[in-house]
Amino acid sequence: MDSRTNDNALAFDVTHLMVLSIAIPMMLGFLTTPLLGLTNTAVVGHMGDPEALAGLAIGAMLFDLIMGSFNFLRASTTGLTAQAYGRRDQHEQQAVFSRAMISALGCGLALLCLSPLLITAGLRLMGAHGPIAEATSTYFSIRILAAPAALANYAILGFVLGRGQGSIGLLLQAIINGINIVLSIYLGLTLGWGVAGVAWGTMAGETVGALAGLFIVLSGFNKAERPQWAEVFSRHRLAELFALNRDILIRTFVLLGAYTVMTRIGTSFGAVTLAANAVLMNFFLLSGYYLDGLANAAEQIAGRAIGAHYRPAFDRGMKLTILWSFGLAAIGSAFFFLAGTWLISVLTTSPEVRQAAEIYLPWAAVTGLTGALAFLMDGVFIGATWSADMRNRMLISFAGYLLMLAAFVPLFGNHGLWLAMNAFLLFRGFFMAMLVKPRADQTFRAAQ
Repeated sequence: MDSRTNDNALAFDVTHLMVLSIAIPMMLGFLTTPLLGLTNTAVVGHMGDPEALAGLAIGAMLFDLIMGSFNFLRASTTGLTAQAYGRRDQHEQQAVFSRAMISALGCGLALLCLSPLLITAGLRLMGAHGPIAEATSTYFSIRILAAPAALANYAILGFVLGRGQGSIGLLLQAIINGINIVLSIYLGLTLGWGVAGVAWGTMAGETVGALAGLFIVLSGFNKAERPQWAEVFSRHRLAELFALNRDILIRTFVLLGAYTVMTRIGTSFGAVTLAANAVLMNFFLLSGYYLDGLANAAEQIAGRAIGAHYRPAFDRGMKLTILWSFGLAAIGSAFFFLAGTWLISVLTTSPEVRQAAEIYLPWAAVTGLTGALAFLMDGVFIGATWSADMRNRMLISFAGYLLMLAAFVPLFGNHGLWLAMNAFLLFRGFFMAMLVKPRADQTFRAAQ
């Protein structure tokens, strides 16, 4: 089908129900992640061994840092799949999935081969020694076995989100984290395997989730639309995928760099202020769970509209996702203002840290509002595959963030640090939003 001459056939309506049918399942799926972390911590914590708990924390952080660097596999797959879905090109959808899975498995196997170097570097970076290092090594060496499956799950999730199948994404997240939680409790506590039991539970969850995802995705493929290997390995398509992944990876590293700089500067204010900042960052992370769900909806709708060459759906999708993002962000900020003191008391028992956190609470409470547009624009730009623009705007925003830090931290201390972080979120959203109309005009004009 030539979609350029069949716009009416490819047109689709964007409704509130459509936006929420993608966003809500993914919000719920993302919320299982902190539940999983709490369960694993509780399992090892019940062993009464502080070294084991510290080792688990370091191992989980190292693994999450490494795996988080490969989030581009999910993002690029969503954008390319959504555009093929918008064209109703089942052939290319299968080709996108094949390329994503090959990339994921290749990266996963590379991580397996590099795992001895990674754990050695990680232990040295974190300064872990003795029983703590032993617990970290045990956890990491077991969990890294699931690296191919974990990265395959990124590709699978990206594919189903690109097709707007948020309910399948929720199902897969529930399978992965549900099995992880149950087996971590059984192996870690009931059988007394401790840190090793938690790691095996995580590995089992990722593996079963990948197998279930592959079964669901492959079951929906039409054999008649199966691409040839020459198409899967098309130089043009691989170059497009590489460019997308490169740009998203750079954007991710810069984002991680911004958070690292904040933590590093926070250390200069002393342990109490640093701990208070760590507590308050949880409010921003919680906001990120529902904002990410709406960003996923924006990815799918933007990509599908561009694939269908249907501008009304793109514009309508922008309006509705912006409405829901800022509406939920406002509710979230109000909740943190009203319940923030109570939440701080739940997260820490230290009177000094509680007192410091309450002073800076307003800055953390508004991060959902200041970050709403940034999260949403990330979704739009990923779905539209405007990755170079997203990368460049991130670099510009980071430069502005560094200038804000240099100007306001010396004047206002930790208040200046939080001011710069909120400004960074605003910069990201505003600078990308400025580009949406000209880029959309250019993209849809080229499709005519």
